[in-house]
Amino acid sequence: MNMRNMTLKNIAGACGGDLHMSEGRKEDLREASCVVIDSRKIEPGGVFIATKGEKADGHDFIDQVVQKGALGVVCERAPKDCSVPYILVEDSFQALKNIAEFYRKQLCVKVVGITGSVGKTSTKEFIASVLSTGYRVLKTSGNFNNEIGLPLTVLSIRQEHEIAVLEMGISDFGEMHRLSKIARPDICVITNIGQSHLEKLGSREGIFKAKSEIFDFMNPDGYVFVNGDDNLLCHIKKKGNHAPIHFGLNSENEIFASNVVDRGLFGSQAVIHANLEVFPVEIPLPGAHMVLNALAAAGVGMLLGLTSQNVKEGIAKVEAVRGRSNVLSLSDCTLIDDCYNANPGSMGAALDLLSMASGRKVAILGDMFELGEGKEQLHGDVGIYAVEKKTDVLICTGLLSRYMYEQAVCTKKRRGAGEKTEIYYFAKRDEMIRELPGLLKAGDTILVKASHGMAFEKVVEFLLSRDGNS
Repeated sequence: MNMRNMTLKNIAGACGGDLHMSEGRKEDLREASCVVIDSRKIEPGGVFIATKGEKADGHDFIDQVVQKGALGVVCERAPKDCSVPYILVEDSFQALKNIAEFYRKQLCVKVVGITGSVGKTSTKEFIASVLSTGYRVLKTSGNFNNEIGLPLTVLSIRQEHEIAVLEMGISDFGEMHRLSKIARPDICVITNIGQSHLEKLGSREGIFKAKSEIFDFMNPDGYVFVNGDDNLLCHIKKKGNHAPIHFGLNSENEIFASNVVDRGLFGSQAVIHANLEVFPVEIPLPGAHMVLNALAAAGVGMLLGLTSQNVKEGIAKVEAVRGRSNVLSLSDCTLIDDCYNANPGSMGAALDLLSMASGRKVAILGDMFELGEGKEQLHGDVGIYAVEKKTDVLICTGLLSRYMYEQAVCTKKRRGAGEKTEIYYFAKRDEMIRELPGLLKAGDTILVKASHGMAFEKVVEFLLSRDGNS
């Protein structure tokens, strides 16, 4: 199905570009079939935006997309002998955002925008799973949550979709304002305010201010869901025409959980209280924070007319995303793949999760980035916490993780002879991987976690390859 009102003329107008066509060629009134920046994803009748990245320049692939039947091209420099119309712009990435903003306004779809310091992806999965029991849903895939990924996600919405669930991630002031301008959410969900991106945002208060930019372009008749147990989010006042709706474990929230039963790595059970209804749910993903994600999903689902039975079914069928608290049972160990990203809050939650395991508990932890001036202490705090949680083996990797290692060693000495944690340090990831076989034993439960820039997916791949699952 083509994209509503996305003709070349309208696309050029949306991004402020100059539309160029061959002499004598009539204006093409067809709607684009897709808008992409990856030449491999072009479809006949699609529009290709040529962007210059670190590894490749999209302008070098214009001939290829033309051969594949592209309707037109958006580019920063005029292509030679181009047989299809092209739109000349100053900045292709800005054009991408402008085009996505225009397209969003053509759609009747409801948008759920999700942000927060921890749990955005899991909450997105819970909400999309619940909503899919009654609606045709599109959700953010992978890590498409920034100023490139979000516009591409918006541009993948089609007229058959009824709801789009969009994850919105930032690292600096102003970014969420721009994302909100593109997404124009009807429902905003904020999971929590933690300690991520402190390098640019400075403090939790700074993070709160930056995340709150999600409200800048929300539907004035829309709704806001926030974690009422968060000491900053609970103070958010009325947005648009409605007061915020709070979810959390505290019974003072409009949506809350009671009778929470922790089943360790196998998830949890809880009773949800929402919209004057009380009903039990099975939450298949492990960790106390997953209960909060389920509560957010229950609130959004019931606001949009779904029943408690829909909510129960949607929560029960949620699946873990690779690299996000994904528990894998291998032949000789249990692997907790949480390698996608890390900050102090999510590190603590991951160590809490590991502590629930039986047998030896092994934490393979790496550097956390974008933490600002307090990064040494924050890494040290993780080392202290790992020992306090009685982690059997702590493996610290990366330059910043030296502080994690040192504070873990100090904590072990301070706690005396009864403290059995084995503590290791490696400056480089690949060096650590080479030594892993000698540090692991059959029956271990292994947590793998670090910031995305540490590429700890290679650690996960190594562990899977030993099991024959690579």
